[in-house]
Amino acid sequence: MRMLHRIWKDEAGFVVSTELILIATILVIGLIVGLATVRDQVVQELGDLATAIGNVNQSYWYNGVTGCTAATAGSMFEDNTDFCDNRGLDPADAEPSGISVRLAPALESEAFRG
Repeated sequence: MRMLHRIWKDEAGFVVSTELILIATILVIGLIVGLATVRDQVVQELGDLATAIGNVNQSYWYNGVTGCTAATAGSMFEDNTDFCDNRGLDPADAEPSGISVRLAPALESEAFRG
């Protein structure tokens, strides 16, 4: 405990402080790059999930029922392909269909015109 107190009171830590600032700066820069990568991968996975949900076939049908004195007709619904569906055309490393995380830069004067 005495040694910890003596280290705490030590004033000769300028070099150590500079090294800690350098290490902390490198760690923060690495953290920013890592979080940007996580963001891109989460967007990719959500796009893949959206494609998977879009590929679910929602068609259904049921037969009619006939009894002694009554009958019901059957029914059918067929899930047709929409214009934005891409059945199996979403490769693993490609940008998700319909989602773009890249925007062209715009000048502030153009962005706020009404």
